[in-house]
Amino acid sequence: MTQTSLQGVAVDDLFQVPGQPPVVDPQPFQSFLALDYGKKRTGVATGNRMLGRATPGKSIAATGDARFAAVAALIAEWQPQALVIGIPYHPDGAAHENTRRATNFGRQLSQRFKLPVYTVDERYSTTEALASGAADADAAAACIILEQFFNTLP
Repeated sequence: MTQTSLQGVAVDDLFQVPGQPPVVDPQPFQSFLALDYGKKRTGVATGNRMLGRATPGKSIAATGDARFAAVAALIAEWQPQALVIGIPYHPDGAAHENTRRATNFGRQLSQRFKLPVYTVDERYSTTEALASGAADADAAAACIILEQFFNTLP
């Protein structure tokens, strides 16, 4: 990531609050790492906006600091310019406990890794991934989240 693209942006502003426009415009970024946060497992996908497609990675089966260490290793390996996090909601759009957990996870990612974090409403992503018969539903859900994000970009 070029430092000039984030010049003057506070670290706390690197996290896109769900439902609000992003502080850092995602247009200049090309490579993304998407995460489908779960209490026990976190789905992983990588993607490039030029192709508009996501590729599943190996899901992270860790919690706490071990989860962040695994994310750090993925960031070192893939060198994404930004992160995309799925934020779950009830079918009617109401927030629930996992909404709060995923939002907190996204904030922690932006603070730890100093990368922009974009959020995507991930309602039904896991259901869609399971229906597709994916071997790793969490990674497939992360792909769906990242492709939804790409579809919102001009």
